[in-house]
Amino acid sequence: MLEKKTIEYEKAVLIGVMNKDQNEEKVNEYLDELEFLTYTAGGEVCKRFVQRIDLPNPKTYIGSGKMLEVEAYVKSNDIGSVIFDDELTPGQQRNIERQLKCKILDRTSLILDIFAQRAQTSYARTQVELAQYEYLLPRLTGLWTHLERQKGGIGMRGPGETEIETDRRIVRDRISLLKKKLLKVDKQMETQRGNRGALVRVALVGYTNVGKSTLMNVISKSDVFAENKLFATLDTTVRKVVIGNLPFLLSDTVGFIRKLPTQLVESFKSTLDEVREADLLLHVVDISHPNFEEHIDSVNQILAEIKSSDKKTIMVFNKIDQYEHQTIDDDDLITEKTNKHFSIEEWKNTWMRRVGDRALFISALNKENLEEFRKRVYDEVRDIHITRFPYNNFLYPEHLDEY
Repeated sequence: MLEKKTIEYEKAVLIGVMNKDQNEEKVNEYLDELEFLTYTAGGEVCKRFVQRIDLPNPKTYIGSGKMLEVEAYVKSNDIGSVIFDDELTPGQQRNIERQLKCKILDRTSLILDIFAQRAQTSYARTQVELAQYEYLLPRLTGLWTHLERQKGGIGMRGPGETEIETDRRIVRDRISLLKKKLLKVDKQMETQRGNRGALVRVALVGYTNVGKSTLMNVISKSDVFAENKLFATLDTTVRKVVIGNLPFLLSDTVGFIRKLPTQLVESFKSTLDEVREADLLLHVVDISHPNFEEHIDSVNQILAEIKSSDKKTIMVFNKIDQYEHQTIDDDDLITEKTNKHFSIEEWKNTWMRRVGDRALFISALNKENLEEFRKRVYDEVRDIHITRFPYNNFLYPEHLDEY
């Protein structure tokens, strides 16, 4: 009888700071997300450390007293990784490693590590490798001896594992080679996009883990990998979808996240070109997340960075089956009502006032309100198609239910 293989998670601690820009509630929310990232990477969070500090310590990011507290915990609990929520400078990372004598990661290196795990195709692996090298380049001093001592685990996947003798010149050469390789593939993908003809292009965008791949599977009746982990999808999947008699191309893109490393935005340029060249964006939102409005802002910020914020967009609020809100008793005259107390109906009214009828509320998993979703997408694609092919109007009725 075969024994079940038990997954061993690497012990980790998280470190965040409170300052004028991040209050306690905000820091805890960011650390919740960092813990999910750590779990996705194969780690188990044993403890969180939070320090109130106006300006980061230029040498160790957190103060010396808090560093001693972290050091004592790391030594007594056999901690493998210490993960900071904000990006560390190369100097800070080296100083902290010297004192704690374990792996030191920040949010950027953790996200890069997850991307390294998730990359399935040669193209995605090349994109991730380029981002990793660009992140590592300023951090080479003193790094390789550390990597020689610590092999495997969180943050150890990718270019640093075996090339201990690598120096800046070799890394720069490698970066140049990878950029040329990606440029060649980018041209091939551009040709592929051109060969798709004049079909209307629709792209699913949104924060990571909001259910884009699940929605893609439901609409296109395909089998795109979907999992309750961050960045389950890295490679863009494009499917031809037909609603009524109207065909269009639907693409599922990589999920966005707060503080998405700039190296990844740049190296995933071609993947994000699917968003840039789309005629219609379906901005999928996990309405069950308590801070989904901040997720919307983060996605909009990245869309602005890739010059796609002015595209025609439908807001698709997913996971209505999982939505929970706080209730207030009728006789409670003290508690002030906030958006945490909103019902789904109140959120509908709020977003209808903001974006008109360009907001939909669905559950992709339970297939709730999907007919309304299909009809709305059909109407939008039809309008784009009629604009592009004005002589084919007679082919498309005003309403999907005529089929």
